[in-house]
Amino acid sequence: MKPQVQPNKIVVLSGSGVSAESGLPTFRDAKGLWNSYSWQELASPEGWHRHPEAVLAFYNERRQKAWQAQPNAAHLAIASLESAYEVVIVTQNVDALHERAGSRNVVHLHGQLAYARGTSEPEPKRYRVDGDPIAMGQLCEDGTQLRPDIVWFGEAVQHFDEAEEHVATAARVLVVGTSLTVYPAASLVQYADRTAQKVLVALDMEEVPRGFTFLQGKAAEIVPALAAKWLSEVRVAE
Repeated sequence: MKPQVQPNKIVVLSGSGVSAESGLPTFRDAKGLWNSYSWQELASPEGWHRHPEAVLAFYNERRQKAWQAQPNAAHLAIASLESAYEVVIVTQNVDALHERAGSRNVVHLHGQLAYARGTSEPEPKRYRVDGDPIAMGQLCEDGTQLRPDIVWFGEAVQHFDEAEEHVATAARVLVVGTSLTVYPAASLVQYADRTAQKVLVALDMEEVPRGFTFLQGKAAEIVPALAAKWLSEVRVAE
């Protein structure tokens, strides 16, 4: 049975471009600080087994920078939509800037820097660490070494089925800060209902998905105006 579109529901698909406007480097930029290691060594299970100290150091630095960063105008505008809409954010970002801006329903596809987890299988325990580093020898209660709760290359994304359902039932879909080149996250736009209002905000876009309105520019400049427009539409309807 086809999911029912909920007229008051907004789903936001966000990517690293939103965080970059808060001063956080994208993964590709961040690993430039660690040129002696390839991405396979910094963000893969194989690299973790070979160089756990380097992986922890890399993610400890990313976590510290993420915790020092502040939500920007785009984060705050998205959070403001909750005053009139049911808002679900499906994000590829691993920082907590959406939550720190006030958003209450955030689905993280690629994990979260603010958490560590054990390395046992199949369901390791998670621990909130916020901005604190993870050290070698810091163990889960089951005795395994803690690692970042991040989805590495070759690992399955998290909560994908839930994300699909959210997109399919949204009356408005906002894609912001992503070039839609990372899969499977990029495929989520395909689940948007044909009747939904669909907007994409990005600096550049090679190909705009069918049915989407492309607003070119910085998220912190465009999203606040869009959010104000959507909020005003609710007030007019009332």
